[in-house]
Amino acid sequence: MSKLEKAKGFKKSKSGTYLSIGTTLFGAVGVARQLKRGRAESDTLLLIDAVVSAAAIATGVALLVRQLRRLGDDDVLAS
Repeated sequence: MSKLEKAKGFKKSKSGTYLSIGTTLFGAVGVARQLKRGRAESDTLLLIDAVVSAAAIATGVALLVRQLRRLGDDDVLAS
């Protein structure tokens, strides 16, 4: 098994999915800063960018949670 195959396997594992959720949520810190700066500067474009980024983060987390649930359904020992 090559390193690339191992990496793909980790990405589809529960621990890989948890790691992805964590890193995605970590991006929310930057979006919060951007929102704060946009409000302070009354910069509408910056606020719009932050809102769109926040929506992308929320969607990404929802997709990862769905993947995590599906991984749980595939677990034969969990039944």
